[in-house]
Amino acid sequence: MSGRSREGYSGTGPGPITPDGCAVERWLRLPVGREPQIIERAAPAGASILELGCGVGRVTHPLVERGFTVTAVDESAEMLEHVRGARTVRASIEELDLGEERFDVVLLTSFLIHNGDPAVRAGMLRTCRRYVADGGLVLIQREGEDWHQRVPREARTGDDGLIRVASAEPIGPDLMRIRVEYEFPDAEWTHTFPSYRWSRDAFEAALAEAGLPIERYLTLDRTWVLARPA
Repeated sequence: MSGRSREGYSGTGPGPITPDGCAVERWLRLPVGREPQIIERAAPAGASILELGCGVGRVTHPLVERGFTVTAVDESAEMLEHVRGARTVRASIEELDLGEERFDVVLLTSFLIHNGDPAVRAGMLRTCRRYVADGGLVLIQREGEDWHQRVPREARTGDDGLIRVASAEPIGPDLMRIRVEYEFPDAEWTHTFPSYRWSRDAFEAALAEAGLPIERYLTLDRTWVLARPA
């Protein structure tokens, strides 16, 4: 993925580690969730989509299967090697340069908006605003508003995997050090990274300042947001 500031990583699983500290093999093992359904309900049929931080294509592939034209962006060449059916671009989100191209939909998912660096967060929003077409939409996935307090917690993934958010330690104003553990019968990974804790008011104000006022929340837990360019 692109956007998680790498702070600490360890594991016994195989495969390369991306610049932001993600294990490619771990992402290949994680099934896609409800993301494609949420995006499909919000996006026009057959829309052109710019997917920022696409990883190994967990969301990309279902979107392509649903008839969307996807440009998939990630800073990791190892991640992009697994993307099929979409145009791929290797770049960090905040430094992406696609000239005058514009897209019906811009996606910023996987909680990347919680990057620990304020300059990176602002750069991500500038990229979203730059590449969304007039009348288009930006879809952003954010963490639940209580996620930094509701720790530890864990969830099953697939038939044999376990994801555990083991700890959330304050390290600055609205900044937490998150430790996530991934367990499979034959492999384990641990990823520790800084995560910015957005309040709802601050999040909405940041999007408005970036020229992306929120039109509505797409889910009851307000983890999916639809914004349109001002």
